[in-house]
Amino acid sequence: MKFIELNTFIKIKNLATTGGQAKVLIRSGAVKVNGETETRNKKKLVVGDKVEVDGKTFILKDEEIK
Repeated sequence: MKFIELNTFIKIKNLATTGGQAKVLIRSGAVKVNGETETRNKKKLVVGDKVEVDGKTFILKDEEIK
């Protein structure tokens, strides 16, 4: 099954410019995955997963997984 890690997805969506910033954002509890607060920066996301950050919602699409 294809997946992308949460910290990489955060960077792709330009919600953080570095891996360190993505890690801090995730660990702060500011990120939800499928409605649940997620603090693991290596959380594996699959197509259709919903990521919420700062009131914005992103749904993972197949073309975003390399």
